[in-house]
Formats: sequence, structure tokens, C-alpha cells
Amino acid sequence: MTKALTASGQITDEVTSWPGIEAGPGRRGEFAFRLGRREIGHLHGDHAAHFSFPKQVWGELMAQGRIVPHPVFPDAQGPAARRIEGDADVRDVITLLRLNYDRIVARHGLPEPHPSR
Repeated sequence: MTKALTASGQITDEVTSWPGIEAGPGRRGEFAFRLGRREIGHLHGDHAAHFSFPKQVWGELMAQGRIVPHPVFPDAQGPAARRIEGDADVRDVITLLRLNYDRIVARHGLPEPHPSR
């Protein structure tokens, strides 16, 4: 019998399949997804995802109810959070991470692979 993946496992499996994405522990206990030097977002276990978006994108996502202000920066436009409570949240967290990924790739391209790989 196959064990069902946790929310963070499902998100990690999908996001790490994208070209150039590296994932691992961050400096504050989070699990971060990076494209080169740029973080596209991070997870806090299976219950929350944090991102940073340009102000206009942040405003649109906020108006759609897809994100809330980041708990550490509640008055800032840009930092954002999303609770993960079910499958729909898992899918939308992946979509939000992809939004950042696609934005970075469009602006900067994919990072060069490490020489050791």
C-alpha cells in the first residue's frame, strides 16, 4: 500500500521537478524553494506557505482572497502567507510558487547549472 504524501511532500515533489529549483532548509527553520539565488517561497511544515510578490501582484492576489499578509510583516505589501488546510490549498500554493518561478525565469532566465552536476 502506498503512503499518501503530506501537503509539504506533495508541494516539494511538484516544485522540485521544475528546472533549476533547489530546495532545502532555510535560516529560520523554513523549507525554502530557490531558483538560483532567488527564493520563490517557503513552507512552514504542512500548514503554511510564505511568498513575496511585487506590490501589484500582491494586491491582485489579496483581492482574490488567495493570500493574506505575512504574519511578521502585516503592514507590508509584498510579503504574503497562505494557510494549507486541504488539497485545494496545496494546489494553489503550487500555483503561487509557479507564479514566482515563471516571473523570475521571464526576467532573469534559468540559472547556470553548478559545475559539479
